[in-house]
Amino acid sequence: MPILKKIVVRDFRNIEFQELAFSPNVNCISGNNGEGKTNLLDAIYYLSMTKSAFPAPDKYNFRYGTDGFTIGGTYSMESGLESRFSIQVKEGEKKLIRDEKPYTRLGEHIGVLPVVMVSPGDTALVSDSGEERRRLSNAVLSQMNQEYLAAVQGYTRLLQQRNKVLKDMGADASLLDAIDARMAPMAATIYACRKQFAQDLQPVVAEYYRLISGGGESVAIEYKSDLEKASLIDVFAVHRERDFILRYTSSGVQRDDFLFTMDGHPIRRAGSQGQQKSFLVALKFAQYEIMKRAYGFAPMLLLDDVFDKLDLGRISNLISMVAGADFGQIFITDTDRQRLSGIVDRITEDRAYFVTEKGSFTRVE
Repeated sequence: MPILKKIVVRDFRNIEFQELAFSPNVNCISGNNGEGKTNLLDAIYYLSMTKSAFPAPDKYNFRYGTDGFTIGGTYSMESGLESRFSIQVKEGEKKLIRDEKPYTRLGEHIGVLPVVMVSPGDTALVSDSGEERRRLSNAVLSQMNQEYLAAVQGYTRLLQQRNKVLKDMGADASLLDAIDARMAPMAATIYACRKQFAQDLQPVVAEYYRLISGGGESVAIEYKSDLEKASLIDVFAVHRERDFILRYTSSGVQRDDFLFTMDGHPIRRAGSQGQQKSFLVALKFAQYEIMKRAYGFAPMLLLDDVFDKLDLGRISNLISMVAGADFGQIFITDTDRQRLSGIVDRITEDRAYFVTEKGSFTRVE
């Protein structure tokens, strides 16, 4: 599995310049809120996914007063050899290099350094719109399946074209027919992959939730799509008049959603704050498990303030689960260094501790 040995970060959010060497096992970052713990984890995520874990334009990742940032990492790869990756982002430009050779397309890199991130922002998966849940499925499937990634990218480009045509009140219906025909096979690929993903995810999420929560409630995931009963072309045909009126595409896989339930009721209404947090951790650990099965090795796991809002019993269950499973390299952040060390020291002696203040990180014993 790829192991991040060293990272160099320049001008990423509040990190001016930092070079850090990591443990191949568990890395713990402590510090007060707002000091930069999450920023370091997001820099690691960015190097894997070529984008932030959080939905915001790249310019919001530039350190104040700068016009770009650079992240570089040295990894020990599955082959046993080292590879160096670097990504440089400036306004309107993004360049990714592996071992001194630029990628021709950023998509070629997705899945090379598999990663899963668990963060407080995951609450949006329960409370917000289906867009957040589609982002989750895209993040997982794009790393495991290049065909899916290509289908999503192609569908998105054609959807933009279709919406542009619809904004033109004099649009030729035959032009829409041509666009729809090109979108249909991409939509079919996206639908099939997401449906299988939901089916694979369901039992794993249920089991992880049981381990974390100690049982009591049953959780489930249901995939919803306009393609459940008809092809994309038929769906578009039914809604074409409405699309002309609205002047945008009102149906299709860009409206897909995943319904999360607890004991048959939407979890955002039926679950307590602790139950929702436990479900979200279970969801991300299930994502991790599915990716591990697909790759044959464990992806990198980034746990950002994962102990927040979990009671001691659930924290104990979570840590026991991590200690008992075949996990790879792990990064954990917490505001309470004593709590973090007390938990991690029981898991392994192969760990590294860092403290952060104002975007500066120091390794400590």
